[in-house]
Amino acid sequence: MSSDKMKKKSWTGEDVEVLGETYETGKPELMDKWRQKLANREQMLKYLKSGERYWYGEGYGSEKRKSPA
Repeated sequence: MSSDKMKKKSWTGEDVEVLGETYETGKPELMDKWRQKLANREQMLKYLKSGERYWYGEGYGSEKRKSPA
């Protein structure tokens, strides 16, 4: 992993330093075994439902308005 910094212009027009690519190149060698990280069925269902909410939900948590504009 490299933490190279790049210079970019901000919305005000001044130069700022931002992090470049911080991920490892390539594909993962092993599958992520998420089922083994969770202790019981209830935790698995909670994990899946919360992930489903982010994929198919209208908004994310605090981004959702309590009253319409």
